[in-house]
Amino acid sequence: MPRNETSGFGPHDVTMPQLGMAQDAGRLTQWLKAPGDPVTKGDALFEVETDKATMEVEAQAGGYLTHVTAAEGEDVPVGQVIARISDSADDDAPAPAPAPQSAPDEALPEGTQITMPQLGMAQDSGVLVGWLVELGAQVGPDDLLFEVETDKATMEVPAGASGYLAATLAQAGDAVPVGQVVAVIASNKPDAPVARGMAAAAPATKAAPKADVAPDPKPAAPAKPAQAAPAPAGGRILASPKLRRVALEKGLDLAQLVQAGHPQPFHMRDLDVLESLAATAPAPQASAAMSTIRLEAGCPEDGFTAFAQWAADVHGLHDADALLAGLAGASLDRAATVAVERFGASRVYDVPAARSLSAVTEAENPPDLRVRDLRMSALSGISIGAEDRPVLTILARGAGLALVLECTPAQLAPDQAIALLSEFAGRMHDPLRHLL
Repeated sequence: MPRNETSGFGPHDVTMPQLGMAQDAGRLTQWLKAPGDPVTKGDALFEVETDKATMEVEAQAGGYLTHVTAAEGEDVPVGQVIARISDSADDDAPAPAPAPQSAPDEALPEGTQITMPQLGMAQDSGVLVGWLVELGAQVGPDDLLFEVETDKATMEVPAGASGYLAATLAQAGDAVPVGQVVAVIASNKPDAPVARGMAAAAPATKAAPKADVAPDPKPAAPAKPAQAAPAPAGGRILASPKLRRVALEKGLDLAQLVQAGHPQPFHMRDLDVLESLAATAPAPQASAAMSTIRLEAGCPEDGFTAFAQWAADVHGLHDADALLAGLAGASLDRAATVAVERFGASRVYDVPAARSLSAVTEAENPPDLRVRDLRMSALSGISIGAEDRPVLTILARGAGLALVLECTPAQLAPDQAIALLSEFAGRMHDPLRHLL
């Protein structure tokens, strides 16, 4: 049978999507394509019903519908594979096996189970960037519980239930399948909250490796690859979120891997190579060190967190990163483009000269200023040195904040640097002054 011109490279698993944060299953009410039918990306594939709505789900790839495993009228857990889009209607590869039903974990407290949400139709997992609530703390349904990163975006996820955070079943940096339980919210305050990572939750048996070649228990780092992967558009370095986070906490520069010709994308297995490159890098010259401006400021109280909640509740401004970029850009006293970075993920915003936070919009331009938000990290201080743009770093310090500005005189004159940090510190302490 001829290959469908819209087909991708290899089969694509079709999963039950998550159409709402609190949804853990959906009822497949109707297939809109029959097994063997040609499918084009964007075609309505099936209809699913939740307790909130009924919705047609589009195909995320082109090819032929095969290996249909869910029947009409069946309730299917979120993330479970229900069909496959193959390059041929005669695909004879083994059908995707349904996810095994694990026995209830008696060690977990009773309560509402919070699962990894599906933030995009083609998403099958998300990286947990960090928890935004302490274990054992009380939460409401609209309180932000954790931050998750996919290949498309980084998003803060609300709790969706009231109670106490009694269990966390993934750690920062863990890749969690869609629909897997990541937390439990109990109605009563737990005496012994449970904290686990994905490794502790892994099943005892694992799938057999695809190849019969035993992996090298300690692979040697290649001296230099024959050909490095091409640099992505815009100069963005391709690396896993976990490696970005660890490199940031250790003060390592991923650009050293690029300069050494190491192939992208980078993963945690490349950390040893990165550390060895940092250890052998020549010490900076005294003249270069003298050309770096480093200023520190402190805020006795963190006024931004409450301000962001107020802006969301009263004015519908739900993008906290846009608010942060707006306060930083306004501190430059001119229109600017500001990047907000958190554990390697970056979002860029255009900030107009007028003091209108609602006019801050996402952008694709190179930033004039970087804001590195490390409030959720364990770092108490930072000194990385000047980068390609001025960098404002935000650290937690008790109930307040520590702010660090690093730049060069070519990027900001000393009086401009002092004015920028002073204005930003004032806005982070009392963001309402920005509106005056």
